[in-house]
Amino acid sequence: MRFSVGIAVSILVAVSIGVSTVIVHSLWWTTARDNSRMLAAEINSQIANTVRIEVGVTLRSAEAAWAAVRTIFVQNVIATRQADKREFVFLSQLQAQPNISWIFFGWPDGNFFASHRLGDGGLEMIEIDEDIRDRMLRKDRYIFIPGDIQFEERTFTETSYDPREHAWFENFMGLNSAGWIEARDLPERDKTIYAFAGPIDVNRTRQGVLAVAIETDRLSRFLATLAPGEFGAAFILNADGKVIAVPDAEADETTPARMGEGKLYEAAMISGERLLAEPQTNTPGTLTKRIVVDGVPYAVALTPLGFYGWRVATVIPEAAFLSGIDETLINLVYVLIVVVVLASGLAIWLIRRVVANPLARIAEDLGSIERFDVERIERRPSKLSELENLSAATASMAAGLSAFRKYVPTDLVRMLVAEGIKTQPGGDIKRISVLFCDVAGFTGMSEKLGPNVVQLMEPFFSAAASAITHNGGTIDKFIGDAVMAFWGAPRNDSNHAEHACRAALDLVASVDASGIEDEAGNPLRVRIGLNSGEALVGNIGSEQRLNYTAIGDVVNVASRLEGSNKDYGTLILIGPETRRQAADSIVVRELDTLNLSGRTEEIVVYELFAMRDALDGPIAWINAYEQGLAHYRAGQLQKAIAAFEAADQARNGDPASVAMKARAQSLLDRSLAED
Repeated sequence: MRFSVGIAVSILVAVSIGVSTVIVHSLWWTTARDNSRMLAAEINSQIANTVRIEVGVTLRSAEAAWAAVRTIFVQNVIATRQADKREFVFLSQLQAQPNISWIFFGWPDGNFFASHRLGDGGLEMIEIDEDIRDRMLRKDRYIFIPGDIQFEERTFTETSYDPREHAWFENFMGLNSAGWIEARDLPERDKTIYAFAGPIDVNRTRQGVLAVAIETDRLSRFLATLAPGEFGAAFILNADGKVIAVPDAEADETTPARMGEGKLYEAAMISGERLLAEPQTNTPGTLTKRIVVDGVPYAVALTPLGFYGWRVATVIPEAAFLSGIDETLINLVYVLIVVVVLASGLAIWLIRRVVANPLARIAEDLGSIERFDVERIERRPSKLSELENLSAATASMAAGLSAFRKYVPTDLVRMLVAEGIKTQPGGDIKRISVLFCDVAGFTGMSEKLGPNVVQLMEPFFSAAASAITHNGGTIDKFIGDAVMAFWGAPRNDSNHAEHACRAALDLVASVDASGIEDEAGNPLRVRIGLNSGEALVGNIGSEQRLNYTAIGDVVNVASRLEGSNKDYGTLILIGPETRRQAADSIVVRELDTLNLSGRTEEIVVYELFAMRDALDGPIAWINAYEQGLAHYRAGQLQKAIAAFEAADQARNGDPASVAMKARAQSLLDRSLAED
């Protein structure tokens, strides 16, 4: 019998396919049970690692929140009994760390304060204090609204709760370290919580015990996101083998997880009871048990989580391993190559998009925070909860730092960080230029305007701050209506005198251009004093409060020069060292020789008019004034008066010339009367 090639090939192919199919199925069925066990082990490993990561993130969030609050207390940023600021700090931590449920503090006198998250809808502040209605429990409830929180209600209830009678306080009040503790004794709560607690010492005095706690209901919500197999579930057991967290997407601080529901829960509970009843099996590593509930076998894997004796129990029906295996095997042959290629390409793209790029952006944000550039940092959305939480914590940290910008000179902090100056008392002798500026007639304005003087002065302070920072200066402080600034520290500036002069001229020009008027409608006038020389610059103060400032004779002279403007009707007076260092970059006139209060030596002072590169208009009247000053010093009063009159006329009004002319005329009249 003969056959065609087509039929032969067809038969050969059919036989080959048939034989291959038989062999494949034979091999599959002999290895199906081993594969199912390997699959169960792999699923358990993935679930265990995922739960371990989530538990680790939760624990680290609690420990980080505890450390942040402790630092605020220990550094004396706020006192433990400053109720309003303490409440703000606790609230900020709860908002920044969604995994934590409680932050509470107990004092040695029995007082107690706590912030408690109420699910995703709000939170409550709990306080027990002897000054609150004879130690009644006060509870303030808040609800979350977009971008803020809103007060809802306040209640008072009788309570006998005293933190000193509970383990979380007793155990750590006498220790010098922090740690984890299981607690079930918070006010009006019977839930078991796990708290990271430790003592708080301020100025070597123990203030009390601070604790940050988590509730297992938050972990129950997380377990609901896991799917071990098609019909499996993951549970968390405590050291006693009891189930403490079950998959429940609705569980939170106000809605307890639903315990005791379903066959999977029974399997997890039975495995925990067997684990406790068989001490020889309670060893490190993953344990696998086969549990039968109502005739249905389940594979249960128990993996330690490394915290408080907890284990994650992965429960999967054995039937779930074999369902669809044949179909998967047949399809696997056809799609394996395609899947590998596509999966590799997709994995590379996905890792870069979901992990690498977001981490790079978060790293940039952290670098900006290190440089104190916190203005443009914002929360970066991510598909990964860990990256989302990290970005949210970074943004919250930046927002917290940004809130202090109006109280702390941001540019100064950046310079101190860049220069590596430590935050401890001390300083160095540096050559600097110091500026003092105040508003003429401020005392009268403050008496007439009262609190409204703040609105009048705000444009002046803004103009002063802009002129100083634009020219590289460091704003030291605002003193009433006065501003003190200096150049040459913390960053070295070889041209500090020139930059200080530019800032003074810019400040006067900014105030004039702004059109700021006093209460009578007259343009606001400022007086400025500049001086250069050596001063002690650094962190001046105590360990509790420091101010980066400058002290010394150069500072005192600058202040005296600012006040001397009123005697001559001038705007800017500078000392001889500033004149020498600024050299030909400025346009000045020698004004007079002054004997300043507190100094034995006289100094020559100069009036600053302009920078040499911005000179506009004739300056011949300066020469006339200086000639008059020379005649005045030589006792040639008639010539001095004539020169001062010429300077006044050449300038179309010069208050200093008028003042010196009056002084010369007075001396001349006195000498004529005596003669």
